Amino acid sequence: MKDLVLLHGALGHTQQFTPLLPWLEQHFKVHYFLFNGHGETALPENGIQMQSYVDQLHQYCEANNLLQFDVFGYSMGGYVALAYALQQPGRIGALLTLATKLHWTAEGAAKESKMLNPEVITEKVPKYAAQLAAQHGSEQWKTLLPAIGGMMTDLGNNPLLGIHNYPAITSRVQLMVGDKDVMVSLEETLEAARHIPEARFAVLPQTKHPLEQVRPQLLLDLIKDFWGL
Repeated sequence: MKDLVLLHGALGHTQQFTPLLPWLEQHFKVHYFLFNGHGETALPENGIQMQSYVDQLHQYCEANNLLQFDVFGYSMGGYVALAYALQQPGRIGALLTLATKLHWTAEGAAKESKMLNPEVITEKVPKYAAQLAAQHGSEQWKTLLPAIGGMMTDLGNNPLLGIHNYPAITSRVQLMVGDKDVMVSLEETLEAARHIPEARFAVLPQTKHPLEQVRPQLLLDLIKDFWGL
């Protein structure tokens, strides 16, 4: 069986992959872990940077003797995987991403991070606040949000990926995005697919950004097609 690493998104959790596991585990040896600061794991003392998550993926693979493996990365997890594929050529064989924001600017990062205010979320979106508290701890989620905002700001100023280095990614890639995703545009996803040599592009109809709102059968059909299963 091939090794498949599942990478969750920012403010997400490995629990998001639970609906897919019964099928995935029939075809892959599935691996997953929590990015630092998520799910009550400790926040790094020096804050969160995207590169530190790329390094965490490398550490996990080294510890588990994953010399070559495939990846399904959702949102931030897809960015981590693409950056890893660039920095560690030959390690990731096939890489599937969903809802991964690839075009980062200082202005865009400021807009996104501005929405990560615990008080505002508690007041305006109490169900989401309750979900974050359940996944990351009743108090830690409030410190995780600004830490993720800091990561976004850093990424806006110093993106790890762009058209200048997309051509160096040698993994077989499929970039997927929902047509109703208000965070990730079709244009930025298609631009990346055009510059990554072995990349395909797929649009999920009537699909928003949250993984929980993606139709499981639609996602499974795309996964099956990508891996030829």
